[in-house]
Amino acid sequence: MISGPSGVGKSTVIERLRERLPFHFSVSVTTRRPRKGEHDGVDYYFVSGIEFERLLEKGELLESAEYSGRSYGTPRGPVIARLERGEHVLLDIENLGAMQVKHNYPDAITIFLAPPSRQELERRLRSRGDTDEADIQARLEVAGWQEEMARVEFDHLVVNDEVGRVVDEIVRIIGNPSH
Repeated sequence: MISGPSGVGKSTVIERLRERLPFHFSVSVTTRRPRKGEHDGVDYYFVSGIEFERLLEKGELLESAEYSGRSYGTPRGPVIARLERGEHVLLDIENLGAMQVKHNYPDAITIFLAPPSRQELERRLRSRGDTDEADIQARLEVAGWQEEMARVEFDHLVVNDEVGRVVDEIVRIIGNPSH
């Protein structure tokens, strides 16, 4: 599982990991609206709040969490099916969701991607051009507690300062998770 604050570069790192490691990327369910260029079933499954609640009630989500007023979750069926076939599955999920999965699957590896600095994270959030000032400030506040929690609860914390180095480090972690 890879977690990290909004804007830290998780998507970029995951794209580069695809070039180096075979894994199934778990597509999350969310109640947020698609960003420009995102596609349903590829980037996320975009659902209504009512549909999200139905998935929760039926036990169809491996984990769920709320972030910035939106709900996110991991569909259980596809993840379990891939694991039963012996495949590696990568989840891009929020800290609390990662802890839910870790509780139920203790062998899961948790990796937190941290920004090089708060200033760099703010620069990355602003460069997206799709986030208003209030949302940027809220995301920066959340990023602080996410990193504090990750330093205690996660197996690995990796500073995303240079994508190639970060990908090398994650490949080493996955290849030898005890280090």
